[in-house]
Amino acid sequence: MIILKSPQEIERMRKPCRIVAEILELLKASVRPGITTSALDKIAEREASVRGALPAFKGYSGYKFALCCSVNDQVVHGMPSNRELLDGDILSLDFGVLCDGFFGDAAVTLPVGKVDQSSQRLIDVTEQSLYSAIEFAVPGGRLSDISSAVQSYVETRGYSVVRDFVGHGIGRSLHESPQIPNYGQPGKGPKLKPGMVLAIEPMINEMGYEVNVLSDGWTAVTCDGGLSAHFEHTVAITENGPEILTRLA
Repeated sequence: MIILKSPQEIERMRKPCRIVAEILELLKASVRPGITTSALDKIAEREASVRGALPAFKGYSGYKFALCCSVNDQVVHGMPSNRELLDGDILSLDFGVLCDGFFGDAAVTLPVGKVDQSSQRLIDVTEQSLYSAIEFAVPGGRLSDISSAVQSYVETRGYSVVRDFVGHGIGRSLHESPQIPNYGQPGKGPKLKPGMVLAIEPMINEMGYEVNVLSDGWTAVTCDGGLSAHFEHTVAITENGPEILTRLA
């Protein structure tokens, strides 16, 4: 069942979503060659606590960290460690918090130091595919319009869309209905209505879309070793169109 939020509930979601956006912005400033993903995790957890929020991922289905840190060929759910980031890496950071009874969730992919042109293009295309999809988060449309927008944008630029992981509804629970694939034909699925709040999150691979989950039970990697990028926003559908709740400006 898709849970529609009242205007008052959407207003309450602004706080956790803003906290997520603020912390991701802080993390961006900390990402550099030589820092460990464990250090980034500690920053995220500390900054959530300072703001009166709880990390949404820590303890979720046994996950032990506040932050997901996915490097290079890691698609999603990379676990923080003492691995030092290297110049030329790309790093996806996925973060969420719980505050005042509601969740916020967002993700970004960042260059570490100086990256090559092909890595930067993957990052740019993935980010733009998210904004292209958000344009279709409007009343009267269909859920698969969002999915199709991601796939069309990405595949026409030579990349592939991960099939095994999807976006989701969000609110009082971190993951609510509906699931939001990043591929599919337009005009299908539930009708979009004001009050829906969606975590839209393209996960895009440099080469093939196939992924494999490592023995830690969490980290998903590309099967062919190609790079992967990930962007996410929490978006409210309103009478006036989509509103990105996890954007600072």
